[in-house]
Amino acid sequence: MYSSSTADAPLVREPLHAPVAHLVRGGMIEGIHYGSVVVLGDDGDVRFQLGDIEASFYPRSALKPVQAVAMARVGLPLDGDLLSLAAASHSGEERHLAGTRRILELAGLTEDHLRNVPDMPFDPVVRDAWVREGRMPSRLAQNCSGKHAAMLYACRLNGWSLEDYLEPGHPLQQAIAEIVEDLTGQRIARVTVDGCGAPLFSVSLHGLARAAARITTAAPGTPEARVADAMREHAEMASGSGRDVAALMRAVPGLLVKDGFEGVQVAALPDGRAVAVKIADGANRARVPVAAAALAWAGVDPGLLAEFQGEALLGGGREVGCVRPVRSLEPVVVSACA
Repeated sequence: MYSSSTADAPLVREPLHAPVAHLVRGGMIEGIHYGSVVVLGDDGDVRFQLGDIEASFYPRSALKPVQAVAMARVGLPLDGDLLSLAAASHSGEERHLAGTRRILELAGLTEDHLRNVPDMPFDPVVRDAWVREGRMPSRLAQNCSGKHAAMLYACRLNGWSLEDYLEPGHPLQQAIAEIVEDLTGQRIARVTVDGCGAPLFSVSLHGLARAAARITTAAPGTPEARVADAMREHAEMASGSGRDVAALMRAVPGLLVKDGFEGVQVAALPDGRAVAVKIADGANRARVPVAAAALAWAGVDPGLLAEFQGEALLGGGREVGCVRPVRSLEPVVVSACA
């Protein structure tokens, strides 16, 4: 389905984003969200594209399933809920904190070994509870702590140093970079630092979709299949109980979904159909309905996507509009708005 060769790195340029969603109020377009969208068929060919799918960009946390595959390839023995947590941008619920502690305990390590940035829980309800209880930011509560704990575990198993596990030249990060290029099918264009402190690799939106498809179509028992199975079966561990990506995985059988900061989302079905979305201004209110429309373009039953059509716009406490995908996605829009 895909070539085994690795293409050159995508160009670093100003992305040629296009309008992907309209903010509609009272039947009139009030605002426009720009971005890019790609839909791959089960043969790996591009079936739909909008904007710039070949420019280099940072996938942010949408790349975590690939990072988890890399860790599994170097011997990380986690499965089920803990492997899902290793690929998570979690909400900071108690189950996420407990799971991260379990990974650290398996490695014979503690929270003090983590090198991610201390933070409050990502979920606003959980975060508010922390504030009321007088709890402070911690590395454990930060949304990437499961990934960092898994990175430390992989290092411990391979005899690699722990203190510098976030350095791009570390053996673990070199192994991750190799798998990023393997699964995306292209060279990495740039390496920088993600919000949590880990190396962040730039690829193209097309490459991100291709990586997700390769993960979901991998043979049973492979590292790719283990990660996909873990995330789909434990969607709340990969995100949180109130998160849209977990709800989407529950709603569409076999779908693997991962979001990332700055309006990024990737999703893939077991047969290799995949979509990737980047919202230029990073707005979640556009990410969700645009991703749902892209999935409908990929052949997902629009009826399964009805609850992901975006938040309503209110005026005087009543619904007066919505965020709606642009006309080129309109054939698969489930609902219109005022």
